[in-house]
Amino acid sequence: MRLGAVLLASGAGRRFGGNKLLAPVEGVPLIQRALEAVPAELFCRAAVCSPYPEVLALAGERGFLPLYNHRAREGISTSICLGLSALWDMDGVLFAVCDQPYLTINSIIHMINAFRDSPASVCALAWAGKRGNPVLFPAELFPALSALTGDTGGSAVIKAHRDRLLLVEAGSPAELRDVDCPDDLFPA
Repeated sequence: MRLGAVLLASGAGRRFGGNKLLAPVEGVPLIQRALEAVPAELFCRAAVCSPYPEVLALAGERGFLPLYNHRAREGISTSICLGLSALWDMDGVLFAVCDQPYLTINSIIHMINAFRDSPASVCALAWAGKRGNPVLFPAELFPALSALTGDTGGSAVIKAHRDRLLLVEAGSPAELRDVDCPDDLFPA
């Protein structure tokens, strides 16, 4: 089974006040934490979609296919479509956001194993039955993902295929926590 990964690194960080991917969490930039949690070597092919040259350079150094998203301002769908265009030949693609500093490689491996056991499912990382990110989609749903527009993400495809959703429990609730504003970098 051929699996791919797309790291979505195109957000403008409006609530954060700018590109948050270079902001450190416990001394390690968010983008580096994402590249380590979802390493390219776990997949047949992995890509990072971003308009930020420094993010793309780091991704390339780590074995990811760096994809420049010149349409990032149009919304998350542009990253999904761009990443998917480079991975269309895969049996499944995992989409991960890059602002979950406590996501672990163990949860990613757990998701991959769940998908291999149930390859028609949409596997989503979850905690206590609540769906989060990343999400691994089967190839059969690639056309629906590639039809997304604007700031609409994969949730729209999941809602249309609820019967295929398989929740994969994370190692801890912290893995699903994301960074939206500077205060989120420093847990209370």
